[in-house]
Amino acid sequence: MLKLRRFLKNYKKELILGPFFKLLEAIFELIVPIVMSKMIDNGITQNDKPYIWKMSIIMVILGVCGLGFALTCQYFAAKCAYGFGTELREALYKHINSLSHSEIDKFGTSSLITRMTNDTMLVQNGVNMFIRLAVRAPFLIIGATVMSMLIDVKLSLIVIGSSLMMVGAIALVRKKTLPMFKNIQKGLDKLSLLTREALDGVRVIRAFSKQKQETDKQLDENRRLAKACVSAGRVSAILSPLTFMIMNLGAAAIMWFGGIRADAGDITQGEMTAFVNYMNQLLLVLIVLSNLIVIFSRASSSAARINEVFETLPSIDNGSTVKADTDKPAVQFENVSFKYPGASEDSLSSISFTLEKGETLGIIGSTGSGKSTLVNLIPRFYDVTKGCINIFGINIKEYDMTALRSMIGYVPQKAVLFSGTIRDNMKWARPDATDNEIISALKTAQAWEFVKKMPNGINSHVSQGGKNLSGGQRQRITIARALVGAPPIVIFDDSMSALDFLSDSELRKAIKNDLSESTVIMISQRASTLKNADNIIVLDDGVSAGQGTHEELLESCEEYREIYSSQTN
Repeated sequence: MLKLRRFLKNYKKELILGPFFKLLEAIFELIVPIVMSKMIDNGITQNDKPYIWKMSIIMVILGVCGLGFALTCQYFAAKCAYGFGTELREALYKHINSLSHSEIDKFGTSSLITRMTNDTMLVQNGVNMFIRLAVRAPFLIIGATVMSMLIDVKLSLIVIGSSLMMVGAIALVRKKTLPMFKNIQKGLDKLSLLTREALDGVRVIRAFSKQKQETDKQLDENRRLAKACVSAGRVSAILSPLTFMIMNLGAAAIMWFGGIRADAGDITQGEMTAFVNYMNQLLLVLIVLSNLIVIFSRASSSAARINEVFETLPSIDNGSTVKADTDKPAVQFENVSFKYPGASEDSLSSISFTLEKGETLGIIGSTGSGKSTLVNLIPRFYDVTKGCINIFGINIKEYDMTALRSMIGYVPQKAVLFSGTIRDNMKWARPDATDNEIISALKTAQAWEFVKKMPNGINSHVSQGGKNLSGGQRQRITIARALVGAPPIVIFDDSMSALDFLSDSELRKAIKNDLSESTVIMISQRASTLKNADNIIVLDDGVSAGQGTHEELLESCEEYREIYSSQTN
């Protein structure tokens, strides 16, 4: 929790005033038993009604002031806690976006979502309860103990002994529950993963009639999570009855020995009443403290998970702003090798090629041969293990990340659209893109024919993930999004698989005519799609099995010949 205190720097006033007003409430609360003691000894015992009324008014004033202080503290606590939570989520989201694909793969999307939502909420609640109770509870414990000692030292030993027993019980329960709460958060990660997979793959699940199996899997994980929560709850629940038992035994001991001392005249009836009130205050605050320990335990385990993300630094360093030399080759791979973190073998080995401005590179190969891995290195989704990649004569590691990726129009293998309008999706690469530029990109991507028939054209609504569009429509809009503004480099990561042969052919012709100044890198499983490329790389298990034009590869590369013949015969 202490590592996250930097997010409280804008709430120093609330962090000071909140506990201060809670402290005032606690002081007034400690004064009440003294006033009551005076009322009994000097008013009720002597039947002094004016004095009783006077003390009653003072008690009402103390109560009203205490309520006002408590409400003021609640206001400052809420303002501080929710402001802290907002800044924490913003910083966490920004940090996650700075991580490379390697770090995101390490945590997993579902775990990061849980840390962004559930964990931050628990830490936020911990801050809220800290401001409201962390000062009040210790002060009342110390204050009630000191006040009881001022009344009678011997009887206060019972209070001190009961308090020490409670502290020991709280420490023991916290030690037991902290690892339990960490396991609960991991269980939430797993449940979030299963839910996300089920929702993303709902059509596949229904197509294979696997609803029951997926439901059973979800229920099993739910039961495991419930079992873990119940186990932690059982241990945590021991605190309240244990507190009541210890403090009630202490209260009984006070009544017994206090009665003896009152009969002997060592303490008055009013002092005895005040002593019992301090004992009750101690009882209530220790019960609150036991619940507070549970909240802090959960907040502490969540804070550790959040700090784990913050402590994970991006493995890819951002470069500086450099000016590209457009006269140099657009893309150049120099003996590039790459291995995924934790993998035993390279996914790519010794890849070299040069692509001039305006040229087209085709990449083909069997599934798992490293085609997508190769193009993912260009925008620095991952960094190369060996060798270097140059864009317009400059190593990509020297570029500012934003500047590098602004030169690249990237079309992913899976068409991804965001909720909003078609216009909103088309402005991702260039927020200042005009309608003419958007329409031009849609025409190139062979998407304008169906977009213009929609009721609102480019202002038509796109649902989450583009679910209200067909697969081919999503793919064509995704392609168009990358083409807005004619970026210097365009990458197609097998992003034409949902297109029919006619649309594929028309798209390739449009790209050649409309993007003549752009360098195009195209992955495809269809040899016919790549046959007119200036250069084709055939990948086989991460190694270049051949390079050249379509005609050259038919003569020199056995793997390419087999792929082409299998698709034409």
